[in-house]
Amino acid sequence: MSPRRSTDPEAATFTERARRQQLIDCTVDLISSRGFPSTSLAAIAERAGVSKAAVLYHFSSKDNLTRAALTQVLEQFGGYVRERVERAPDPLAAVVAYVHAMIDYQRDHRRQVRVITEMLLDDAGGTRLKTPGQHDTYGRWQALAALLEEGQRAGVLREFEPRAVALAIGGAIDGVIGHWLDHPDLDLDAAAAELETFTLNAVARRD
Repeated sequence: MSPRRSTDPEAATFTERARRQQLIDCTVDLISSRGFPSTSLAAIAERAGVSKAAVLYHFSSKDNLTRAALTQVLEQFGGYVRERVERAPDPLAAVVAYVHAMIDYQRDHRRQVRVITEMLLDDAGGTRLKTPGQHDTYGRWQALAALLEEGQRAGVLREFEPRAVALAIGGAIDGVIGHWLDHPDLDLDAAAAELETFTLNAVARRD
């Protein structure tokens, strides 16, 4: 009888955790280079140098493995943005830091961005979400809305509806990144500067 995989992640051995991480990394590589539909369990197993049965030992299906890969990418993305926002000296600077961090991460992690777009957008041109609101996994707009509310409480931002403005800023960022993915000649540094101006014009208090 083959050994059973522990259902408790904390109980996994170092070797099991390392193998799971290897499989997730291979999945990210394949989705980013081949696309989601062409990333099969057999292809992942071949890339990792293990059998398909070994993949299924750690992840019971392609869906579970690809979701684990997406979760890791989104957690890393969120951590990157959060770290830079927390270093900002004041609420207005935190909003600006959010905008630049969103652009900087995606500029420097194109593979991870491809995983997000492959898994969350439909196959017809990648412009429509498979599930509306799915891109806000891990509270993306909520995090920005909280920053905006903090700025309002501090008196440095004008009065507005934080959710609507957070969605508008997030949509502007997504639009710039979406264009850049298709047209890599776009100057993202210049685009980030314009997004900063756009955001400040939208939220800053004017006395």
